[in-house]
Amino acid sequence: MSPIIKLSDNAASRIKEIMSNAEKNAIGVRVSVKSGGCAGMSYVMEYSKEVNPNDELIEDKGVKVYIDSAAIMYLLGTEMDFKKEDFSSSFVFNNPNETERCGCGESFKV
Repeated sequence: MSPIIKLSDNAASRIKEIMSNAEKNAIGVRVSVKSGGCAGMSYVMEYSKEVNPNDELIEDKGVKVYIDSAAIMYLLGTEMDFKKEDFSSSFVFNNPNETERCGCGESFKV
């Protein structure tokens, strides 16, 4: 079975960087989705301080990413990337399930 999400090398090294500066009790990053944004859903990334028994754990390229169980159906097959641009750098989710994405890239619809 293929992983729910794949991490690009950039995303993995950025997560390593983030984790090295994280509070001691952070065990990884957690990805979930919430309602909101102009297209209906938006991605949420935060430190994971404890293992939620329903979370799905992705271990890839030496980092741990916990996926909220409610987000799994939205994220299947997604590649998580990290893009550095002149004025901003951010995680980017290349999600094959999206049918619509708002212009600011902050939210999506499946």
